[in-house]
Amino acid sequence: MKCSAITGPIFERHNRTDHVECQDRLLSILARLPADIPLLPPVIATREDVERVHKPGYLKWLESQCVRNVDYAYLDEFGCRGGYFAQNTFIAGFIDPNTYINPLSYEVALYAAGSSIAAMERALDGENCFALVRPPGHHAAADWAMGFCLLNNTAVAAAKALTLVDRVAIIDWDDHHGNGTQDIFYGNDRVTYCSVHEEDVFPNTGTFEETGTGAGQGHTVNAPLQRGCTIGDYAAVFTEIILPVIERRKPDCVIISAGQDILSDDPVGNMALVPADVGYLTGLVQDTLDLPLALVLEGGYGPSQPEAVAAIFSALKSERQKYSLPQPLQNTRTRIPLMKKIHGLA
Repeated sequence: MKCSAITGPIFERHNRTDHVECQDRLLSILARLPADIPLLPPVIATREDVERVHKPGYLKWLESQCVRNVDYAYLDEFGCRGGYFAQNTFIAGFIDPNTYINPLSYEVALYAAGSSIAAMERALDGENCFALVRPPGHHAAADWAMGFCLLNNTAVAAAKALTLVDRVAIIDWDDHHGNGTQDIFYGNDRVTYCSVHEEDVFPNTGTFEETGTGAGQGHTVNAPLQRGCTIGDYAAVFTEIILPVIERRKPDCVIISAGQDILSDDPVGNMALVPADVGYLTGLVQDTLDLPLALVLEGGYGPSQPEAVAAIFSALKSERQKYSLPQPLQNTRTRIPLMKKIHGLA
């Protein structure tokens, strides 16, 4: 299967070196990217693209916050205010305690969203594509930013996909629940959103009972897991819950919110996966659903994330390894029947 990545230097313009979500995490991925993976240039999203998901008033507010209402300064080469702008010399401000912006952040976010659309379009054309973009997006809802996220890249790509196909599935394996993505599609019966995440951590959403509303009832699947879970827990939830629900919905396109903060060395997560496990999950999704995949980078801040992304690409190229899965934790084994009952799989 052909595969590719979309990325570029534009993403370094949204940066704060003392923040966990900084350009260094993307540079480390690119340094370990397999040499045979074609790199495609980023694509900017149009206003129409983002307004399918985000409210115009929010976009206007966000752009103005980036351009005007930030605690930043232009610095010259001597560090003096008012000097000519040189790349990466903005002092970023914050729009909440952990989400920073600078005067270029809105444009960079448009490129992240547009590149996610491009990855989806390549998937529809039969090529697995990974949008290696930042800032991440799955916490951003229609009219708010949070959790490092400004625009919801995956949601923008899914909304664009709905102009081309009938149904879309989103799989979110980031350590944190994608509350923004869920909120955007909660009443939509054309998007199936499935999240496997650590319970009782930021943003403290994504319970079993959150399954959609109105026409979207049953199209949201949440699998909160206790800290310390391994690939055995994830494989069980994917095999017994997530993938059967998606197969039942018969999507035309699958988009993965790929957050590698599920790795054991990640500073903001508490799970126990290793890089090869993320490749295993990718292969499991690909082999079960038999649909080309679009992936969008979400979280992932630990030293082994580059190895995990390389394992994802190995899986996308249909490379498989023999795998001996550990048993799920007792807590997971207890929860699976409950999730099956909720989603009519029992």
